[in-house]
This record gives sequence, C-alpha cells and structure tokens, in this order.
Amino acid sequence: MKVIENTKVREKIYIEKLENGLTVMIIPKKGIQKKYAIWGTHYGSNNSKFIVPGEDKVTVVPDGVAHFLEHKMFEQENGTNSLDVLSALGVNANAYTTNDHTAYLFESTAHFQEAFDELADYIQHPYFTDENVEKEKGIIGQEIMMYDDEPSWAVYMNAIKAMYAKNPVRIDIAGTIETIHHIDKEILYKCYRTFYHPSNMALVLCGDFDPKETIEYVKTKQVIQNPQGEIQRIYEEEPKEICQKEIVTKMEVSIPSFILAYKDQVDEKHLVKKHLAVEILLQLMIGKSSELYKKLYQEGLLLQEPEMAYEFTDSYAYAMIGGASQNPKKVQDEWNQAVARFRQTGFQEEDVERIKRMLYGEYVKEFNDVSNIARMFLADYFKGIQSFDYLEEIQTIHQDYLMQILREVFQEEKEVISIVEPKGE
Repeated sequence: MKVIENTKVREKIYIEKLENGLTVMIIPKKGIQKKYAIWGTHYGSNNSKFIVPGEDKVTVVPDGVAHFLEHKMFEQENGTNSLDVLSALGVNANAYTTNDHTAYLFESTAHFQEAFDELADYIQHPYFTDENVEKEKGIIGQEIMMYDDEPSWAVYMNAIKAMYAKNPVRIDIAGTIETIHHIDKEILYKCYRTFYHPSNMALVLCGDFDPKETIEYVKTKQVIQNPQGEIQRIYEEEPKEICQKEIVTKMEVSIPSFILAYKDQVDEKHLVKKHLAVEILLQLMIGKSSELYKKLYQEGLLLQEPEMAYEFTDSYAYAMIGGASQNPKKVQDEWNQAVARFRQTGFQEEDVERIKRMLYGEYVKEFNDVSNIARMFLADYFKGIQSFDYLEEIQTIHQDYLMQILREVFQEEKEVISIVEPKGE
C-alpha cells in the first residue's frame, strides 16, 4: 500500500491497486461521523468512439451511452432498484456522468457495510433487458427536453459549440432524443464490459476508516476479472481555431446571461500549475476585489460577481467567465480592454500574493468535508493528477509564469461569447 502525506493539511491518502486492476484510495478522517464512498469509471460522454482491447476495428456508439448506462446500473435482476435499497438503509446515494468519467456514490453515518455491499453488487452486476432499456428512453428523453429549456444550460452549451467544431464535448452529456433512440442492451453491455473493467475504475473512501482493514474488506467484494489491455479512445482532430465568434439565443428570461470563453490547448506537463495560473488570473482581472468588477458593478453592467472556471480533460481545455448583464457586449469590450492593459502593465506583486493566499485557503477548506475530498481525488485521478499537488504548486507561481499564461490563453482570436437574451429584444 502506497502512502502519500501532505503536512500542510495534515492528511494522508492510502493507495493500493488490487489484483483485478481496481485502484482504491482511502483518506482517513479520524473521529468524523460521516463516511463517503465514490466508485467511478474513466468513461464519460466523450467516449463514443474507441477500440476495445483485443479488437482491431473501431467501435462507434450513439451519443449519450455513458449517461444511459449510469441510469440503468441501479436496476437489478431480482426486481429491486439499488437506489431504493440504499435509501431504505438511510444513506444518501446518487450518481453522475461528466465528459470524462461516471461515478456512483453514497454518504452514510450508519450501515456503511450494508450500503457498500449494495454499491459493489450493482456496479459489478449490470442487468439490461430490451424492456427496461426501452422504458428508460422515455425517462431520459424527458430529462433532455428539460435541459433544452434551461437558459443556464443553453448559454453554456452554446459557448462550447462556438469553441469546438469536432470535439465531442460539444455534444450534450445525455445525447439527443434521436441518438438515445439507437441505444440497445447489446450496446450497453459492450460499453460496460469495455469501460467498467476494474483496471479502468477507481474507488475513493473518506471517513473514519482503518486503511488496512478497509482494503481487505474491499477485496472481499471484488468480482474476479481477466486482465484487460488499454482502451484506445478516438477523437476527431480538433482545429486550434474557434468555430464561431458568438452565438445569441432568445429564451424566456428577464435579464440576458452570457459566457465569455477561451479555447485552450491541454498542457500535459503542467496541468495543475496552468489550472492554478488561470484561476489566479481570472481573480486578478475580474474577481470580486478587482478594479474591473467594481467598475462593472457600479455601472450596473454586472449584477453580481461572475462565475469563473478553467476546465480540462485529456482532449480539451477552456477558460470561462459567466454572469448576468443588461449589456453583455459592453462587458466583453471592458474585459478585453482590461486584458490588453494587463498585458502591458503586468500585476502588482501584493495582489498576486493576496489572490494566491485566498485560493490556497479555499483548497484547504475542501479538506474539511468528506464528500468534497472524495470527489476531488476521484476526478483528479482520472485527469492524471494527485490532488495534493494543488497545495504545493500554488507556491511556485510567480509573475513571469502568470504573464506567459495570460498571453497564451486570453487571446481575442480564441475568444467566443454566448448570450441568452429575452424574447422580443
């Protein structure tokens, strides 16, 4: 068992790769009443084209299969639904699908072993039939239509579509009503056997656990599997250029909303450092304490602090700024002028250090909650990141690197804007 300790937050993670290939991570939190388990697979909505280990030909499946699988995993052959079983035990259980992974989780203060037994059972014993697959299409179809009518989802997806021409991130995680129509049990079983192999999965446990005892217990719940080679994930080559500069949509909203986004390239050697640098830059330029935010707020151009993020997987990366404004294009103009000024003047050292301290404090706070810790370690693991690295790397970021990332990421030719405005305007 490998042990990694971070003295800054006084936390340890115990990591062991089991014989069947499953990576187990345990973060003990002595004296904490809640226990959290999250079992994930490195399989998300982006993985619709791949080569199964041992095969030569390319497999192409309809968009939305990963999300569809997530829905169907709870249904059991004995007629029960594992979510109902877990709820009856008094635990809070859920699941989710992203572009790059799918996860099944629960949080409990009692009955942990019974809940984990159920989790291990339904994840390792799928049950798909023609009937239950057909029934699910209607349920997921309703979910897709609900999101289609959601302005916050529309403004986000339009920003993605403005940036990307071919990358599957531009496809809704749930697929479309048309694509899910082509999903059948054979497709689900093939994707399950390919992506739900233990060697493509990870389990994270956080709470008052004894690592050695817990690892041995987890081993008793594993289904024996033959080794599997590496899955070859296939993505169409994405142009470096953006797809289009802006997308404006009219919906039933009272105030326009917008997202400014920048199409970026994945930096595999500096994933953590670059992520941190972009977050620092966003805070410096338009965060709550910035001169630009104060100006936009006082002029009524921003109603509250904008949402900011830098997202990346193995096939894409982008920075986003989103908010509500009566004049999104004016916000964009003011933002671009501010970026141009910072390119010339750089940043005050005391401002950089203040933002670094603020972000460092936010990362430290993540370690106060078992659910935040477990989800963070799982998501970072599938990105090839050790979560503790954020606490170490932030100290290495200085003015010269920030200026380098400012010039690399925040280029006007890579900038898009998505706007959702009220109908009739």
